[in-house]
Amino acid sequence: MATEQPPTLAEADYVFQLFITGATPNSTRAVRNLKDICEQYLAGRYELQIIDIYQQPLLAKEEQIIAAPTLVRKRPLPVRRLIGDLSERATVLATLGLPDPPTTDDGNG
Repeated sequence: MATEQPPTLAEADYVFQLFITGATPNSTRAVRNLKDICEQYLAGRYELQIIDIYQQPLLAKEEQIIAAPTLVRKRPLPVRRLIGDLSERATVLATLGLPDPPTTDDGNG
C-alpha cells in the first residue's frame, strides 16, 4: 500500500513562499489562513515554504521582502505578492488567481 506524498517542487502546480516574523499573531494567522486556502482549493497541487525572516534574513533580502507576513506566489507565473495576514479571503483568491468557491443553494434561503 503506497502512501500519498505531497508534490515535490518540480511537480507542484502552485508554489508559495510565505515570509513571516517568528510566531507573532499576524504571522500565525497568515500561516493558518494560507494553509486553509491551499487545502480547500489546491489539495495535492501545491508546495508551501514558510520562511522566518529572522532565521533566513538573506533569503528575505534576495526576495526583496519589506514587510511581513508576505506571501509570494512563485508558480504559476507571473510572480505575485500579497502582504498581510491573508484574512481577506476574496482578495487572496483574486490575487492568487484562484476561483471563488462554488456557492451552494440548499433552498433554505
